[in-house]
Amino acid sequence: MPGEPEVTPDLQGDTAVLTVVGELTEAARRPLVRCLTDLLLGVPTLHRAELRLQDVSFMNSAGMAVLVQLQKLGQPRAVDIVLVGPPEAVTRPLQLAGLWHRFPVVEAGTS
Repeated sequence: MPGEPEVTPDLQGDTAVLTVVGELTEAARRPLVRCLTDLLLGVPTLHRAELRLQDVSFMNSAGMAVLVQLQKLGQPRAVDIVLVGPPEAVTRPLQLAGLWHRFPVVEAGTS
């Protein structure tokens, strides 16, 4: 699919690390939901999913909806969805939409 971002999953103990490179739009829904679902099904001890977003160049309202969907996927198992190193392309739309405080945020390298 054109415009689909690159999503690279990594498991570090009971923390999933999903590195996202590219644009966070509707095209990101399938790879991100698939990665998180696979991890939720395959790792019963999963308690945290870190979305490494430092290489996201653009996010629109569909991208925000994807983040909220990921958060809802994790809720039944109390899996925190943490935004790591989000650039202004991610933080600004979340702030404007009033969604910024829904997500724990950490700087890259401090998670």
